[in-house]
Amino acid sequence: MKATFQREGLLAAFQLASAAVSAREIKPILRNLKMSTADDRCTLTATDLELGIRLEVRGIKVETQGEAILPTNRMIAILRESTDEEVQLDANQDRCELRGQANEFEMPSEDPANFPEVPAFTEEKYHEVSAGALREMIRRTIFAAATENPRYKVTGTLWELENSLAKLVATDGRRLAVAQGAATAAGGHSTKGQTPVVPTKAMALLERNLADPNETIRVCLRANDALFKTERAVISSQLVEGRYPAYQEVFPKKQTVKIPLVVGPFQTAIRQSAIMTEEESKKVVFSFAKKKLTLKAQGSESGRAKVELPIDYDSKNLDISFDPRFLTEMLRVLEPDAALTLELVDSASPALFRQGDNYSYVVMPLS
Repeated sequence: MKATFQREGLLAAFQLASAAVSAREIKPILRNLKMSTADDRCTLTATDLELGIRLEVRGIKVETQGEAILPTNRMIAILRESTDEEVQLDANQDRCELRGQANEFEMPSEDPANFPEVPAFTEEKYHEVSAGALREMIRRTIFAAATENPRYKVTGTLWELENSLAKLVATDGRRLAVAQGAATAAGGHSTKGQTPVVPTKAMALLERNLADPNETIRVCLRANDALFKTERAVISSQLVEGRYPAYQEVFPKKQTVKIPLVVGPFQTAIRQSAIMTEEESKKVVFSFAKKKLTLKAQGSESGRAKVELPIDYDSKNLDISFDPRFLTEMLRVLEPDAALTLELVDSASPALFRQGDNYSYVVMPLS
């Protein structure tokens, strides 16, 4: 295989595909990327046997077609340090050589036949979602997913696809984020009766591939895996095994007090008050009174904070405490000037934040 590449484009492709490279010692070959060239087209493939990506590389001139195994970290380091606009790659199953105008690097290679296959997208049943809407939905939910939970399969994002609606759900048991948007079904694709959960690592890789907001993304959720197709990439991922909790039951069912807020000022007040929290007492008390919200925090060694924020509120006085991190992580994925509604029952019940009809965030209070 011999081809000439635009260096910056090749570097960006390697960095993007490297997110699927195995970090564990499964097979040594999985620390590499597989490159395939044909008819002025080039595909990079990476996998850790649970997550995989097939990524098209652009800005290429193919001299000799073929396949090669390329060392991920060394290729990224060389391409990052190089100052050449173009680089030439000459590789086979024994070695790969990368040349610029004033330098060349030779590295050992391996037999491409030993690299596992990453599936292509050939499904006839799928949903289509705009990249811009999908990226926003991912950003608004991914942070709420658990990093570990032996009881439920919440270490990822639950997908619900039905007719013209796509919904993403993430929770760690202490907060819950739900985002939804418009979608189009093809071939009768649906997740009805299923609870497919895509791991967080795969969701993060998918988000990184959603650069063009106007692009249409195809999503196919099967019994054991998920496939995503963008204009340049196909991402495949195994699903998280286990049972997903009945998240709908978390939403408050009683009559609530509704408090209008603005994201930016509310976030600033929380960050200011959180300065005085400590590791052992990550708690801010939110006191709602007529036309005013007072936030208080106190640490045994740090001191205390009191921050006041004018709000449009005329109902009963109500105090409730939160871990400020659970609120700031939600607020930072929203526009600063966006309107937000907080719905409260009492100091011991879950609080519900809503932005329009497409985003809900439930957070448990602290005692």
